[in-house]
Amino acid sequence: MFKLTAASSSRQPVGHSNRGPWQTTLLVLVAVGLTGQPTTPAAPPITPKEAEAKTAAQMKPYSQKIPGTTARFGMVPIPGGEFLMGSPEDETDREADEGPQLRVKIEPFWMGKHEVTWDEYDVWSFSLDIQRRKLAGIKPTPLDKTADVVTRPTKPYTDMTFGMGHNGYPAICMTQLAAKMYCRWLSAKTGHFYRLPTEAEWEYACRAGTKTAYHFGNDPKKLGDYAWHYDNSEEAYHKIGLKKPNPWGLYDMHGNVSEWVLDAYSAKHYSVFASKPGPLDPLQLLRQSKKLYPRIVRGGSWDDDPETLRSANRIFSDAEWKMQDPQLPQSIWYHTDALFVGFRIIRPLKVPPEALRRKYGLDAPPDINNDD
Repeated sequence: MFKLTAASSSRQPVGHSNRGPWQTTLLVLVAVGLTGQPTTPAAPPITPKEAEAKTAAQMKPYSQKIPGTTARFGMVPIPGGEFLMGSPEDETDREADEGPQLRVKIEPFWMGKHEVTWDEYDVWSFSLDIQRRKLAGIKPTPLDKTADVVTRPTKPYTDMTFGMGHNGYPAICMTQLAAKMYCRWLSAKTGHFYRLPTEAEWEYACRAGTKTAYHFGNDPKKLGDYAWHYDNSEEAYHKIGLKKPNPWGLYDMHGNVSEWVLDAYSAKHYSVFASKPGPLDPLQLLRQSKKLYPRIVRGGSWDDDPETLRSANRIFSDAEWKMQDPQLPQSIWYHTDALFVGFRIIRPLKVPPEALRRKYGLDAPPDINNDD
């Protein structure tokens, strides 16, 4: 079991018009009067046996239920190995910031089979797990108690699906901080260490052993079989997993929503490492910054042209992603104009020590609260 430093939360759950299954369940609980029942102990969270591995050879795909909820997420093992990060100079539509190519060595990890959905994200965001326990009179488990004090976001000023769909759709419009805090909460909730991938880990998983512009080859005419993008999305995101996966079983790595990674952006970042002997470590490559912008998302989205969805393409955040946020000061949790940004999670086989996580900013800060 890894150690998390807890932080207090001032989040108060609120409802919204596009209810997910947990909002509906909570209303039913209230209707049948379960709040008057005696308090009962909660069953301990069940970790799937497939999720337990000490070596890369033992790693298997698994499906994890978020304890105390009906929400589930799938994880796929990503084998360790080496790859060339970035794109070759002769790749069509290549951008200068995609080079020079760097040899990187990646340790094994599990990665989310899909992008994180609203069904999962709302449990944290709206404190649905806490509501359910209170209404049903269920005692929190030790893991619940640790997760309950992880900071939750403030109220969104509007329905953040923007009418594009909720159940089974990717969560969007969150800041990098919000995505990291969700990972911190999920780690506490499940007892396994989850985080955002580094830029190198993301590209390695997307490529899945390929060296082409996309994980299926170089021909963008085939992109419609694997991705939602500007030409086929009808100007909206889509449910997860409707297109073909990459060779390692990951869905929507190209398109649907762009995905947060841990890195801050610099156009010449790869050049800094060009003279260093490889293979490089992804944490060695991880660029940190105290500035809010720019930070990196990968994969391209439903609102992007095919060339933006290439495996090596780098996309970075901008202050315009908050233009319509009416709050003063603007929220640390929402990018109100980034309807094309979501995230997926990874779980490293080897849990890094807390000092290393702190050094590289792998966890959300424990002292963030809604007065900041």
